[in-house]
Amino acid sequence: MNMKGSPQENDKQQDQSKSSIVDKIQQLGQSNVPQPADSNIHVLPVIGQVEGHVQLPSQNKTTKYEHLIPQLIAIEQNPKIEGLVVLLNTVGGDVEAGLAISEMIASLSKPTVSIVLGGGHSIGVPIAVSADYSFIVETATMTIHPIRMTGLVIGVPQTFEYMDKMQDRVVNFVTHHSDVDEEKFKELMFAKGNLTRDIGTNVVGQQAVDHGLIDAVGGVKEAMEKLNQMIGDNKGPENQVVQ
Repeated sequence: MNMKGSPQENDKQQDQSKSSIVDKIQQLGQSNVPQPADSNIHVLPVIGQVEGHVQLPSQNKTTKYEHLIPQLIAIEQNPKIEGLVVLLNTVGGDVEAGLAISEMIASLSKPTVSIVLGGGHSIGVPIAVSADYSFIVETATMTIHPIRMTGLVIGVPQTFEYMDKMQDRVVNFVTHHSDVDEEKFKELMFAKGNLTRDIGTNVVGQQAVDHGLIDAVGGVKEAMEKLNQMIGDNKGPENQVVQ
């Protein structure tokens, strides 16, 4: 019995295969998408702009907080996941959404490590310091500045009090989850002349470590070594693998 398909069926399968490869090239820039092996470490990217209560235009690269929050709950509940790596390359975004993500990362029971790649600006600063241990690559930057408010601002004392309280929320979180003290952080936040036509400070790589914002300069290798060490410590001596 001839088990081979008809020429028409074979042509159809080849066309589907080619279409699948074209889709992968268009979406991911590669024809063969590597499948990660089962890992005990979850990677959480925070890229582009942190999107909060208002949906941003479709051309903006965004990280939607309503997507991240279920992931963080799943990470906490999944017994196979023993650690989390947060990769940051963000310009900042919605203050409350960023603080919500930061608080959730900080409250995880599992070891967490963050890496600032490219940039960890504005509300990306609290997200970076929310991890148990933070890294920044040598060329990455972090912009520290006062919060902004878009849209109609009513010029009454209550509005400015509200802005001040929101800013205190950010300052308190950063100072409680890093080694920078409050006075130094506010000095960086309100510095003049560092940013063109604006106030604030742009720190690069080692400067972020020197100020106490980030724990160490390093990339993927250093972050994975640190996270694996923390996972081993979390398991206890009886469960650690001896090499």
